[in-house]
Amino acid sequence: MGERLRKLGIRLAETRSTALFQLATELPAATLAHTLGTHITVAVKWQRAAAGDWGAYAAEISRRNSS
Repeated sequence: MGERLRKLGIRLAETRSTALFQLATELPAATLAHTLGTHITVAVKWQRAAAGDWGAYAAEISRRNSS
């Protein structure tokens, strides 16, 4: 399947990185690490590289729970 996707111009490593960095902008590092089964230090690095603001995530969860 990977070869077929490459022939279509879809680069798996780039797509995976993009998805991880998007998650890192939306989730706290601890949640990201737990969900993906990675070490917290790796998740923190992804979050810093993606300039994620997990405070916004916490605020969103708080709003959902108060409704």
